[in-house]
Amino acid sequence: MNQALDELLDLLDLEQIEQNIFRGSSRSALVPRVFGGQVAAQALVAAGRTVPADRTAHSLHSYFLRMGDPGAPIVYTVDRIRDGRSFTTRRVVAVQHGQPIFHLSASFQVHEEGLEHQADMPAAPDPESLPTAAEMLPRHLPAKVAQRLVEARAAVDLRYADTPPWGSVGEPREPRSQVWFRTNGKLADDPLLHVCLATYVSDMTLLDSVLLAHGRGGWAVGDVVGASLDHAMWFHRPFRADEWLLYDQESPSASGGRGLGQARIWTQDGRLAISVIQEGVVRVPH
Repeated sequence: MNQALDELLDLLDLEQIEQNIFRGSSRSALVPRVFGGQVAAQALVAAGRTVPADRTAHSLHSYFLRMGDPGAPIVYTVDRIRDGRSFTTRRVVAVQHGQPIFHLSASFQVHEEGLEHQADMPAAPDPESLPTAAEMLPRHLPAKVAQRLVEARAAVDLRYADTPPWGSVGEPREPRSQVWFRTNGKLADDPLLHVCLATYVSDMTLLDSVLLAHGRGGWAVGDVVGASLDHAMWFHRPFRADEWLLYDQESPSASGGRGLGQARIWTQDGRLAISVIQEGVVRVPH
C-alpha cells in the first residue's frame, strides 16, 4: 500500500467524539476548498458507523451547501432517522465554523434475494493498456499543474480511456468520458470502506463530460470555474475498490450555469456495481 492511500484511509477513519458525532480532518486539494468527494465519503463513514454490520449502503443523496475550509476540522452529526426490519436510514450534517457545509441522506439494507437484470457493459479498452496519470498528465498540462494533480490523486490509479478535457481544449466532442480506477493498494474486507472509497473517487471526473461537449479544459487550465452542487449514488452489487472499475460518464444537459453528469460504474467482469448522478456549477469566467 502506498503512502497516499494510507493517508486517505486515515482521513476516512473518523474520530468519534460523542454518540452520533464524529470529527474528520481534510487534505490539501487542487483548489482552496475541501474536495467534495472527501466530505461525501467521510459523511458516509459517519452514517455507516451507526448502522448494524449486516446492512450495507444501497444509496446516498447529498447536497454541497458551502465551500469547505481545508484548514479546519469537520464535525459530522448523524441523525438516526429510521431502523426498520430491512432498511436503515441515516441523515448526516457536516459542520464547519458553526455552519452546515454538506448534507447527506443514506440508506442501508440487509441482504435480500430478488429479481435480477442489468444493462450491458459498454466497450472499453483494457485498463492495463492505458497510461497512468503520471505518464499521461505531463503530456497535456504544465509541469507544476500536472504534478499537483498527480499528487492529489496519488491514492488512486485512475486511467483515462480517451484524451481528458484539458488535452483537447477548443475541440468540442461527444459529451462522454470513460476512466478506469482502483486504489493504489489492497484494502481490508470491509464493504463500507469500499463503498466510501468509490464515493470519494466518483467526484473526481464526473463533470468531465460537460466540459468535453464545449471544448473546455476545466479547472486544471482555468477556462471554467465550478463546484459540485449535489451528488447521488446507488450501489447495486458488491464490488471492491481495489480492483479495476470502469467509470462510464456522460452529460445529457448543461444550462443556467449548471452541468449534469450521469454515470455507471462496472466491475471488470461486467457487473453493474453503481449508478451516479451529479449536477455542478460550470461557469465560463468573464
